[in-house]
Amino acid sequence: MLAIRNIGELVVVPAGPVTARGMDELHLIQDAAVLVDGERIAWFGHEAQLKAPGGCQLLDACGGCVLPGLVDCHTHTVFAGTREGEFVQRIEGRSYAEIAESGGGIRLTVDAVRAASVDDLASLALPRLERMLGNGVTTVEIKSGYGLAVEHELKMLRAVKELCSMQPIELVATYLAAHTTPREFADRPDEYLDTMFDPAVLEQIRDETLAEFCDVFTERTAFDVDRSRRVLATAARFGLRPKLHADQITQMGASALAGEVGAVSADHLERINEQGIEAMKSAGTVAVLLPGCSFFLGVEQAPARKLIDAGLPVALATDYNPGSAMVESLPLVMHIACVQMRMTPIESIVAATANAAAAIRRQDRIGAIAVGMQADLVVLDVPNHARWMYEPGRNCVRTVIKRGRPIERQPAR
Repeated sequence: MLAIRNIGELVVVPAGPVTARGMDELHLIQDAAVLVDGERIAWFGHEAQLKAPGGCQLLDACGGCVLPGLVDCHTHTVFAGTREGEFVQRIEGRSYAEIAESGGGIRLTVDAVRAASVDDLASLALPRLERMLGNGVTTVEIKSGYGLAVEHELKMLRAVKELCSMQPIELVATYLAAHTTPREFADRPDEYLDTMFDPAVLEQIRDETLAEFCDVFTERTAFDVDRSRRVLATAARFGLRPKLHADQITQMGASALAGEVGAVSADHLERINEQGIEAMKSAGTVAVLLPGCSFFLGVEQAPARKLIDAGLPVALATDYNPGSAMVESLPLVMHIACVQMRMTPIESIVAATANAAAAIRRQDRIGAIAVGMQADLVVLDVPNHARWMYEPGRNCVRTVIKRGRPIERQPAR
C-alpha cells in the first residue's frame, strides 16, 4: 500500500461528466492524506484520520496540492516533421485556411509521416510523452490523420500501440483518416473516403485493436456534413465510436451533427451555435475545447462560459500538433482557459480530468478522486490549485502517480 501524507490541499474531483455549477463547486480538503491499495484509491480524508497499515510505503507531499492525473483527450502526438515556416506566415497575416488551400498545412506533415517508419514515429513521439508526463498528464488520446493512405494511417496507429509498452502514460487511439483529402485524390473526396473506410480496412483496425474512436474534420477545407455523417456511420459498424472536429473555422452544422450521431465528443467549437449546443446537450456529447490552438493561431477562443452555463460538460485538451497547436503542456492550456476563456481554476481542473476522461469514455476509472477509482494522481509543489494556475511559466509538478505507482521523472529530451 501507499500512503500520501502531508497534503496541503486535496482537490476532490468527482467522476465525470460534470456540468454547470458543479464544475466550480468541488470539495477541497486541507491537511489531507490519500491511501492507495494496489492500483486503486482506498481512502482519502484529513491526515489526522489516516490509518496506514504497517509496512505501508509513505510519500510526503511536503504541503503540496494533490489532484487527479491530467487527461489530454485530443492530441496528434504521433507525427514527423515541423512547420515553423507556417508559424511565421501566420504572424505575417496569412490565415490557417489560406495556408491549407495553397498547398501547405496538413499535407506537409503527411509527406514527412509517409517517409517515416513505425519505429521512427514512435521514437519521435516518446520524448513528447515523457514531457507530458512531467507536466502531470497520465492519459493521452492520440489521433492518426497524417498518413492519408491506408498503409500510412495504419502505421500511425501501430506506432501508438507500440508506444503503450514504452512509457507509463495510458494511450487511447483514434482513427482520423478523414482529416483532409490527400493530393492524389484532389477533387475526389468520395473516392478517397471509399478507400479509407473500406470494410477490409475497418476490419483490420478492429481485429488488431488499433483504435477505439473515429474522428472526422468537418470543415470547408475538409469534409462536409453529409460526408462526415457517412464516415461516422460506416466506422460505427466496426465498433469505432464517433468524434468530430467541429465548428472550428466555419459554422456548417458540425456540432449539430455531433448530437445527431451521438458523438462521444465534439472538439474545437469556436463557431458553435444554439442549435449545436442543444443537439450536443440532448445527446450527452462532451464539448472539448482547445484554447492552446486558438492561442497559437491568434484567433478567437471558443465560448466556454456560454457552454458551461448551458449545461454542457466542458473538457480541455492541448490539440498538440505540428501545424496549429505546437503546445505540449496541458497546464499551460488550462491557464489560457482561465485567462482568455474566463474559466475558474477549479473549472479548468475538472475540464482536464473528469470531463476529459468522459470525452474518451474512461470516466468510470480515471479523472476523479473517489474510493475505487484508479490511483492516477499528481502532487504539486505549490500549496493550492489557484497558485498552480497563477504560475504558468514553470512546471509545478513534484510527483506523478500512475496506477498507484510513483513515476520517476525522466530528464527532458
